[in-house]
Amino acid sequence: MSVARLDARFALCRAEDRAAFVAYLMAGDPDAGRSLALLRGLSAAGADVIELGFPFSDPMAEGPPIQRASLRALEAGTTLASTLELVRRFRAGERDTPLILMGYLNPVLSYGYDRFSSDAAEAGVDGLLVVDCPPEEADDLADALDPHGLALVRLAAPTTDAARLPAVVRRASGFVYYVSVAGVTGVKSAAAETVAPAVERIRAAAGGLPVAVGFGIRTPEQAAAVAQAADAVVVGSALVDTLAKHGVEAALGQASALAQAVRNARR
Repeated sequence: MSVARLDARFALCRAEDRAAFVAYLMAGDPDAGRSLALLRGLSAAGADVIELGFPFSDPMAEGPPIQRASLRALEAGTTLASTLELVRRFRAGERDTPLILMGYLNPVLSYGYDRFSSDAAEAGVDGLLVVDCPPEEADDLADALDPHGLALVRLAAPTTDAARLPAVVRRASGFVYYVSVAGVTGVKSAAAETVAPAVERIRAAAGGLPVAVGFGIRTPEQAAAVAQAADAVVVGSALVDTLAKHGVEAALGQASALAQAVRNARR
C-alpha cells in the first residue's frame, strides 16, 4: 500500500476535522523485544502514523534523549536490515497504520537505494525521511523510492525562506515535516503561535500536502495547541525518555494521553 496508506490516514483525519498524532520511537531501543512491544502497542494507544528511527552513530539533528536511544540501539546490534525485520514483524499484525522510517543517509546509501526501496516496500514501510539529504542530492533516492510507491518526506525549518522552500518540497510526498524550532530534538519547546503561518506557507508551497509539526512538543497541552493549526503533531523525545526511564507500558500510556489531546484539540 505504501504512500496510499499515508494518504488514506490523512484523508480520514481531515474528514474528522482533526490533526493526526505521529509517534516516534527508535528501532531496537532498548532491545528488539521491547521495541517491538512498543511498536505493536502504539496503534491501540491512538497513533495515526508511526515514525520509526533507525540508529546511526552520528545523529546530528537529535538532542540527548534520541542520541542516547540511538546508542542503546546500536549497542543492542540494531542495523537497517534488522529495522526492516522489525517492520515485517509489526506488519504481521497491523496492516492499517502508516509507518515511515526516519534516519540518516549513510545507512541507506550503504544498503543501496534500489535494494533498500525494494526491501522496505516488501517489509511494509510507507515512506522515508532522511534528515541529512539536501534536495540537491535527493533525486537518485526519490527515483529509487518512486517505483515502489514509497513517500519521500521532506523537512522544512524556521530558517527555510521563501526562495529555498520550493526546492525543499520538490518531489516530497506523504507529508512535509516542519521542524518547529531552530536546533536539535527534545531541547526547545515549540511556540504554537508561530506554527499556523508556517504551516500555511509550507502547505501552499507543497501543493496542499499535509504538514506535520515536531521538534519541540512534549506535553498533551503543547500537542493540543499545535494541533489547532497543523495537519499532524509529532512527539518523539518525550516518548523515548519515558521508555528509557519507566518502560513500555508507561510510554504507551503517555502516547495515549498525547493522542487524545491531539484528537480533541479542535472540539
